[in-house]
Amino acid sequence: MSDLEALKKEAALRAVALVQSGQRVGLGTGSTAKYAIEELGRLLQTGELQGIVGVATSKASAELAREVGVPVEDLDPRPLDIAIDGADEIAPNLDLVKGLGGALLREKLTEVQARRLIIIADHTKLVKQLGEKAPLPIEIAQFGFLSTIERLREFLPGGRLRMVGAGNFVTDNGNYIYDAQLPEQFDPAELERRIKSTLGVVDTGLFLGMAERAFVAAPDGVQELER
Repeated sequence: MSDLEALKKEAALRAVALVQSGQRVGLGTGSTAKYAIEELGRLLQTGELQGIVGVATSKASAELAREVGVPVEDLDPRPLDIAIDGADEIAPNLDLVKGLGGALLREKLTEVQARRLIIIADHTKLVKQLGEKAPLPIEIAQFGFLSTIERLREFLPGGRLRMVGAGNFVTDNGNYIYDAQLPEQFDPAELERRIKSTLGVVDTGLFLGMAERAFVAAPDGVQELER
């Protein structure tokens, strides 16, 4: 394990330390969230945690959770006590871009119901402004997707449909992802409103005002950031 991977795991463990027995926990998706799921499984096996129920944000996370002994339930209207997930970009105010792993819709549906959203990531995800390093994933319906993309390009001209191999990437929900290039200057809340009002859009990878804190792995250790 590289030094950065070891720090990412430490960041995940710091986040899992906030989980208490009997809680419903949102299980994130991605390479860093994987460490959190594995740690939850270990703590359940040792008896340090009891009565944990996970709500997974992707099929892959649900499968991993079951493998390590974390019970998994479907999302329902009950609130989650805490959710732990990664991010593709983290702004200074803890606004986020998520979705490069393709699970943005399930992540947002799950994490909006969490009383606490804890982000775990490495220092390369820190940005001064969203869009600095990563595109903005936008989940769109398959039906009429070319027309949806044309509507998006009226105000987000840069971007492309996500591909995998020779075909279009398909989310767990049966949708496509359009990776849009964000402009140099924009109001995140206004852009979120405009994208979501575009016919054919399911949701966006903008996670605004949701994260409570972030544990960020850096070469000199794990930083804790709070909103």
